Amino acid sequence: MIEAIEQNLQRGIKLLHSISDEQYSNTSIAPYHSSIGCHTRHILDMFSCIFNGLDTREIDLTKRERNELAEKHTNIGIDYFNTIIKKLRSLSAIDLQNEVAVTDDLGLGNVTIKTSLASILTQAQSHTTHHYATIGYLVHHIGIQLPESGFGFNPTTPQKLSV
Repeated sequence: MIEAIEQNLQRGIKLLHSISDEQYSNTSIAPYHSSIGCHTRHILDMFSCIFNGLDTREIDLTKRERNELAEKHTNIGIDYFNTIIKKLRSLSAIDLQNEVAVTDDLGLGNVTIKTSLASILTQAQSHTTHHYATIGYLVHHIGIQLPESGFGFNPTTPQKLSV
């Protein structure tokens, strides 16, 4: 599980190594005018919330860092990825089974549920892939090439067969 999440996060690092700060922070693409950096920071903030709550086993997904520098500068984004990956690597199989309380605002206020660390990391992995798909849309419209073809595709998505 940790290996799969790390591999997915490494895709983000690879992308950031291949684009400029200007491309990373470009907010010109409609309809949302968000940037690659904004989505990257958002992805990593979710993981950060998880790790910030590990000691108390109380994870609050509404308490995101929202570091604007991580949205504007690829080197800071890469550092943020590497920080999260280092924390992921420190987890053991036993850690993944720990029960945690996860709080998030589902639209009508905060809700807290009990789940396992493995479960919330699985959600963060899926959330990453979802945002990678949006990043892929932005990359396409900015006119740059993705560093790999599977970027932003969920592994369960059926692939078109070429005839």
